[in-house]
Amino acid sequence: MSQTANKLEKEITKKVRMKYLLHIPDHYEKESSIKWPLILFLHGAGERGDDLELVKAHGIPMIAERDPSFPFITISPQCPEDSFWNAEQDGLMALVDEIIANFNVDPDRLYLTGLSMGGYGTWHLAAEYPGRFAAIAPICGGGNPNRIHELIGTPTWAFHGAKDDIVPITESKKMVDALRENGGNVSFTIYPESNHNSWTETYNNSELYSWFLGHSLHGKSL
Repeated sequence: MSQTANKLEKEITKKVRMKYLLHIPDHYEKESSIKWPLILFLHGAGERGDDLELVKAHGIPMIAERDPSFPFITISPQCPEDSFWNAEQDGLMALVDEIIANFNVDPDRLYLTGLSMGGYGTWHLAAEYPGRFAAIAPICGGGNPNRIHELIGTPTWAFHGAKDDIVPITESKKMVDALRENGGNVSFTIYPESNHNSWTETYNNSELYSWFLGHSLHGKSL
C-alpha cells in the first residue's frame, strides 16, 4: 500500500503543575499603576525535588529572602526530581504568564537567569522563546550553539569560573563565541580563581541588577 499525504490539526491542552517561590517587594501596591520588573530564576540540580526550602540555598531567592525590599518581582520555580529545565519549558512560561496576569508586572522587563543546570536552562529557554526576555544572565551553564540565531537579539551576560571542574568553562565559551561571531550583544565575565560556585559573586554584585534594568524590549528606561 502506498503512502498518502495527511494532515492533523488538533488542539492539545497540557496540565502544568509546578511549585515555586514568589517574591513581591515590600513596597509593592496592588492598586498602584507602577509596573515592576520581573526576574525568573532557575536553580541548579541540587535543589530539585519537592522541598521549596532547597530553592533558597543560592541566588535570587536567597537574596529576596534576606531583603524584602529587593526591587524586582521574582519567580523561583522548583524543578522536579530527576527532571531538567529543558523538559519544563512550557510550565515555566505558563508560570510567567500567570504572574504577569495577576500582578503589576512590566512585560517589557522580563529577565532570566540561572546557575549550573539553571544556566543551561537559561540558554535553552531564551532560545525557545526569543523576544520574551529583555536580558538573560546564564551562570556556569551551556547550550546549543547551533541555536544561537534565536539569541542574537537578546542582551546576554554570561559568567563562569575558570577552574570549574563540574561544568567546564568551554560550555559557556562556545555560546559566547558563537554569539560574538554572529553579532550578538554579549558580555562574558570569567572568575580566574573560581571553581563551580561562580554564582555567589555574581548575584552579590549590584551591577548585575543595574544591567538588567538597563534593558527593555522596547527601549524604555526607569
